[in-house]
Parts: sequence; C-alpha cells; structure tokens
Amino acid sequence: MNWAERTWTEFPADLATANYTALLPVGATEQHGPHLATGMDTVIADKLCRAVAEKTGALMLPTVPYGCSLGHSRRWPGTIALQPITLITLVKEIGDWAYSSGVRRLLIVNGHVTNAAPLRCALEMLRAEYDDLMVAVINTAQISQRVRASHCSDGDDWHANRAETALMLAVAPEIVRIDAIDGSDDPDRTAGLVFSHPVNRTSTNGVTGKPSLATRAEGAELFSWMVEDLSQLVKKAKQETPPLPNSYFG
Repeated sequence: MNWAERTWTEFPADLATANYTALLPVGATEQHGPHLATGMDTVIADKLCRAVAEKTGALMLPTVPYGCSLGHSRRWPGTIALQPITLITLVKEIGDWAYSSGVRRLLIVNGHVTNAAPLRCALEMLRAEYDDLMVAVINTAQISQRVRASHCSDGDDWHANRAETALMLAVAPEIVRIDAIDGSDDPDRTAGLVFSHPVNRTSTNGVTGKPSLATRAEGAELFSWMVEDLSQLVKKAKQETPPLPNSYFG
C-alpha cells in the first residue's frame, strides 16, 4: 500500500480497500549529535508508517524528509530547516492533492517534535476547506503512554537520546556511529526555564539525554510498541465518523 508504487488505475480500488485512509509520514533533516545521522526523524517516520500500512491496509504517502528544525541553529552543520509557513503550505498542498485522489481520512505521522505546530496549522486549513475530510496529527514519540515514557526516560526535553539511539540501533544501524556514542551524553538543561531556547543554548554537542544507555534490544521493543499502538489508532481511524453530521459551512 505504498502510494509511490501504485499506478493511477489502481488507486480507486486501493482507497476503497483502505476505507479512504492514508498516512503521511513527516520527518526532518537535522543534526543528531556526533553519533546519529541527520535523517533520524525521517527514518523513524518512514519505517514506522511502512510497518503500520502493512498491518492496517492504509495507504502510505511518500515521506516528507524536511521539517521545521530552526531550533537546532547553524552551530552544527547538516541541518536543513524549513520555515514554519513553508511546512504548512507543503503539507496543505499534499493534502489538497490527496483529497483529489480520494483520501478522506488523513493521518499525518510526525517524527520531529517542532513540526507539531505547523502541522496543526495545516490540519486546520484542510478540515476548514473540505467538509468530508478528517485529519489527525500523531507525533511518533507520543503515540501512547508507554511510548512517551520511554522517550522521556532520560529527560523531559530530549534529542538524540537513549530512546532515539536505541531505535536506530534496532531499525537503522547504518546511521549510528557506534564509536561516537560513549561520551555523547549531555543533560537536559531546560528544567525551570521560562523561555524556549534553541539547542545551541541548551546542549554542548546537539544531544539532550543519555545515548550511552541505549541498547538494540530496547530499541526493538520500543519500535514494536510504536507499530502496535499506532496500528490500533489507524484501525480506529478507518472506521471513525464525526459525532454529528453537521456541515462546516452552515
């Protein structure tokens, strides 16, 4: 059910089988400390949605590899950041064309924390324009309580931490630099702060957390939780209808 591998003649039957449900994975290209490659957020969104599409029969749109990563600053090379308005416009226009193809249930699966606000704006625009389109934004680190607890095990603010490193050890070891993990730990310095500071003012090396504690086994378990819990949400979404049938337009 990979959108990019289907022909136009196959979409009507594909969408009917999926009950007009599609996943849009959104990632980012940004520094992840000295031990993880810049594609981490894109990799997790892509691999998670591929697994969930296979389990649920939902269609998976091509993964967006860029996000709103402005907070990572220009201190470390490798980050390619979109302005919030650019991401809003991009996702809104993807939604427009997905709707034209027949999608009526769109789940935007977000692999990067600070994409959340622009994606919510795109959601607002799409549902205000299309009366019969339902849209959700689901953040990969917050799919369920157990997934959220694992991501925050070494700090409320985290990046390239124990959980993310463990996930990559399990599902994409080729983007992990094993010999750079030791010595990469950097603490969460955000407790008690009033302002939201960019990463160059909260981390010495682009990491927030303890990647040294990561293991492949815990990454495999966490990924299995993410697939299971997101699959349950998608199965519910495939059957959901609005509580009331009232039109947005009056």
